[in-house]
Amino acid sequence: MSSILEAILFAVGDEGLTKKEISNILEIEEGKVNDELKKLEKIYENRGIELKLLGNKYKLITKSEYKDYIKKLTDEVSNNLSKSALETLAIIAYNEPITRMQIDEIRGVNSSQMIRNLLSKGFIEDMGKSDLPGRPLLYKTTNHFLDYFNLSTKEDLPKINLEEIEVLEDDDLFLTRYKEEGEV
Repeated sequence: MSSILEAILFAVGDEGLTKKEISNILEIEEGKVNDELKKLEKIYENRGIELKLLGNKYKLITKSEYKDYIKKLTDEVSNNLSKSALETLAIIAYNEPITRMQIDEIRGVNSSQMIRNLLSKGFIEDMGKSDLPGRPLLYKTTNHFLDYFNLSTKEDLPKINLEEIEVLEDDDLFLTRYKEEGEV
């Protein structure tokens, strides 16, 4: 049974499978699925891949200690995210569901291009329309986002204490960036 489970997890690749999907495919109870998953984990202890729960799906992934070798194999440049993309992604992750206008308000700049980039890379998706005037699209993170940042759930995101964040007043920001000639 472990071989069949391994084969179906390999076949679905990045999509992964939930425990319920595995149960339905193998036509076994979820308790038995747990046993089979544990057997696979044991098999992969001394291998280059591992079985991991990411999001709510089980996937076969490369072990993190081999990431340097995998980087040599893949074109990392196309996968890197700019600071602007990371900023936009963080805003979405911590505030989802969120509209583009709400993202723009937080960032202070137009985020249309960043949203298009994140959509095309599969980090976010639209999840319907808001009840706000004009019925703008709502965005949320995807399972690919969880996989990329090696998170099991969104709750694994680092906690942010808003009281510790120093906020500059608008006039202070202006003065720190633009000083009169001769000022130090």
